[in-house]
Amino acid sequence: MTATHPRPATAPRVPPVRSTPVDPHRWPDVATLPRTSRARRAVAAAVVRRALERLPLRVRFADGGTVGLGGPLVEVHDPDAFHGRIGAQGLIGFGESYMAGEWDAPDLVGALGVLAADAAHLVPAPLQRLRRLWHQRQPAALRNTPEGARSNISSHYDLSNDLFALFLDETLSYSSAVFLGFPARRESLATAQQRKIDRLLDLAEVGDGTRLLEIGTGWGELALRAAARGARVTSLTLSREQRDRALERAREAGLTDHVRVELRDYREEKGTYDAVVSVEMIEAVGAEFWPVYFRALDDRLAPGGRAALQAITLPHDRMTASRSTHTWIQKYVFPGGLIPSAEAIETTVRDHTGLRVARRDGFGAHYAETLRLWRERFTERAAEVDALGFDETFRRLWTFYLAYSEAGFRAAYLDVQQYLLTKEATAR
Repeated sequence: MTATHPRPATAPRVPPVRSTPVDPHRWPDVATLPRTSRARRAVAAAVVRRALERLPLRVRFADGGTVGLGGPLVEVHDPDAFHGRIGAQGLIGFGESYMAGEWDAPDLVGALGVLAADAAHLVPAPLQRLRRLWHQRQPAALRNTPEGARSNISSHYDLSNDLFALFLDETLSYSSAVFLGFPARRESLATAQQRKIDRLLDLAEVGDGTRLLEIGTGWGELALRAAARGARVTSLTLSREQRDRALERAREAGLTDHVRVELRDYREEKGTYDAVVSVEMIEAVGAEFWPVYFRALDDRLAPGGRAALQAITLPHDRMTASRSTHTWIQKYVFPGGLIPSAEAIETTVRDHTGLRVARRDGFGAHYAETLRLWRERFTERAAEVDALGFDETFRRLWTFYLAYSEAGFRAAYLDVQQYLLTKEATAR
């Protein structure tokens, strides 16, 4: 655990807005402030204030003063800790400061959306060249080798099936839905998720007798809907919790003859299939393995086969800027994850496979609404989250993660695409 650097004399510290202290054993980097010099905290404070004063935000500091042009309110309860964390660890520190309760926002999505919309310009250009001084590189242990991928996937998806069931709809779909109109209604979410799945199955022309490979099972809804069409489904996952629930759902639906769910890495699969479908799986692959992933799709598809993918994407310049950076999302939510750009996907397909990108449809606004519905339900069921053994810091972490993601889609910093990849009918 890192020792706390002595604080300079400042205005009295305002206690974080939390009902319980941070558990130092579960959350050591949140419970203890990082070591940072007085000079570095001062520089961080100056950079932060300069960035905020030109944004449509109203940021109120407990030690006096308000900056910003007006807009969503951000309350900084402990400015010294807030600036110290950002000075030591950049955006990781920003997220950890929220987890610690050192700042809050009544409209968290609105505040984060302002920051997301200006993400490329928050730090002045001269200081961008010094980002290596506070941005950590991705730890080698998080590489998505076959062994690393199992650990990375398990750390998120094996948290608890009961936890995910608290905020997802009855289909247990954990990816963007496709709605008929906005604002989306909670009671329409399950149907919107099935609409998304049906669009992918239609793209891949999945029907009676189709040999279908699904890479990334989730909790089984896509496999079940494909099997109901008469497809023979092999679904791959690295999550034991997801596999158990997907198999249970297949038994309940009477579809065990049509659905196999295997604990297997996509690199280990050897079969041949008429279609491959993969929903928001590529974000967990890592740039190093994108060529391997797309070659696996090519290798598994029979001549004339079709692959339908759903993928979250970033603008290409933002992806390249953050490609080697260790982020808050990677540290606390999706270890080893990296969101690709549409350009990166299409270049990798072109350069490393015989597949062709036949279609791409973006629908980021639908993901913003999906995330809003999840976030609202997660917030409403806080007591049940607690009852499952997840503490207040975890709830703040997930509130920030869901709001941060929603804000990214609302600001068009993030997008989500459905791709159709096709393979020539005659093998090369």
